[in-house]
Amino acid sequence: MMDFTRLGALTAGALATVLPSGMARAATEQPTYTVLERSGGVELRQYSPRLVAETTVKGDEVSARNQGFRVIAGYIFGANQGRAAIAMTSPVAQSPARAETIAMTAPVAQSAGQGGEWKVQFFMPAKYTLATLPKPNSALVRITELPAQRFAVLRFSGLAGRGTVASKTDDLKAKVAALGWTVAGAPVTWFYDPPWTLPPMRRNEVALPITPR
Repeated sequence: MMDFTRLGALTAGALATVLPSGMARAATEQPTYTVLERSGGVELRQYSPRLVAETTVKGDEVSARNQGFRVIAGYIFGANQGRAAIAMTSPVAQSPARAETIAMTAPVAQSAGQGGEWKVQFFMPAKYTLATLPKPNSALVRITELPAQRFAVLRFSGLAGRGTVASKTDDLKAKVAALGWTVAGAPVTWFYDPPWTLPPMRRNEVALPITPR
């Protein structure tokens, strides 16, 4: 994750006193997936269905990411009908709120959304279902169930600014085209690490939904 908010930084700072960044990532729940194929630095992954808490915000990529993080962090830190604290997972996802070309079937991206609108998502812990997940107090937060999906994924480190994400996304598109895979939706960007993580240690990924052969 990037430098999202002061709230996130305070939480991260508390954890940083006991967990190095690599251990913090390892201790954080992530959506389950199976690697189907590896080629040219790209992984083809099959993801199981997932629940997400999501919001839509306007602005440039980084400011929208920060704003969306604040909104959903409020929900998982207790702004819900049960006042329950929901464990933070990774990655945090970002995508255009409206794809300009191929419609998405479901998650989250970092190319221009129409009207400067972006979708930011937190994946919910696997123990929850739609029936058991606490309802958000804010109408800005939506709970969505994503179907099983297949993604081509390219991993990179460092700071995930707009130029870097755009370059990595173009690289992934070229690799996917060379592999003969069929893209099924808009690109997704995933951010795995808390804000204290040094740039060379960060795990970021760009992903494209792929139609199964």
